[in-house]
Amino acid sequence: MIRKENFSLIGAEQKIIIGDITYDDKNTKAPLVIFVHGFKGFKDWGAHNLVARYFAQNGYRYLKFNLSHSGVTQQKPNDVSDMDAFAANTVSKEMLDVDLVIHYALKNLDVNEVFLIGHSRGGGLSIIEAANNPHIKGLITWSSIADFSSLWGKEREKEWKEEGKIFVINARTKEKMPLNVTLLEDFEANKEQLHIINAAKQINIPWLIVQGDDDVNVPFEAAQKLADANPSSKLVKIEGANHVYGASHPYDKETLPAELLQVCEKSLLFLNGI
Repeated sequence: MIRKENFSLIGAEQKIIIGDITYDDKNTKAPLVIFVHGFKGFKDWGAHNLVARYFAQNGYRYLKFNLSHSGVTQQKPNDVSDMDAFAANTVSKEMLDVDLVIHYALKNLDVNEVFLIGHSRGGGLSIIEAANNPHIKGLITWSSIADFSSLWGKEREKEWKEEGKIFVINARTKEKMPLNVTLLEDFEANKEQLHIINAAKQINIPWLIVQGDDDVNVPFEAAQKLADANPSSKLVKIEGANHVYGASHPYDKETLPAELLQVCEKSLLFLNGI
C-alpha cells in the first residue's frame, strides 16, 4: 500500500518547513528522491502528489516539502497566502532550507545518499546543492532556470532598488505578489555562490536535464546552456510541453498529464540506470 507521512522542521529564520514522504509500505528502505519546488510553487501544487505516488509505486521513496518562505502555511496548504514570508524570501534562505531537508533525511530516513529533483527555480537550487553536497547521488532538473536573475529581469532592478519592493503576478489568481529588495541584495552579495552555470560545470554525478520545447517561462535555450556547461549531463526534450508539463492547479484528475507522465518515465529510467 502507498502511504504518505508528514514531517516538519525549522528552516531559515526559524520559519517552519512542512514536508511529506510518499512510499510503498512493502519497501520502506527504498532509495530516496527529494523534490525541490519552484518559484510560486509548493509541495501540493497541481499534480505533485500524483508524481510522488508514481515514484513510490516504482521503487522509490519521494520526499517533497515547502521551502520555509514559500508563503504557504499549514492552515492553507494549497495556496500562497503568507505574503510577508513570500516577500522576505531570498535564494540563500532557500539554499539553507534544502541543506536542512537533506540533513534531516540523512539523519532520520536511513539513507546515506539521496537523489535530487528540482523544478524551475528549484532546479537552480538543486544544481548548486549537487555541486556542493557529497551526499547527492544523482540530479534531475525539470524546466530549470540557468540564472536566478532571469526570474525578475535586469530591467526591473533599478526600480526595485528605488522602491524597495516589486510585484510579480500570480497568473492563476491575478494577485500581486511582493518581493522585497532583500532578494536582489542577497543575490548580488552572493553572486559567486549562486552562479548556476558555474555550479553546473562542477557537477560530477549523473545529471538528467528535462525541458519542454513549448515553455514560455523558461526557454529551451536555458536547458541547452546547462547541458553545454556540463557535457556529461543528458538533455531530454519533451515535445510540445509547457513549463509544468500539462499540469495545472488545482489538478483533480486521477492520472498524470501525458507530458508529465513522459517526464516521470524518463526520470525513472535515468534513476534506475545510476
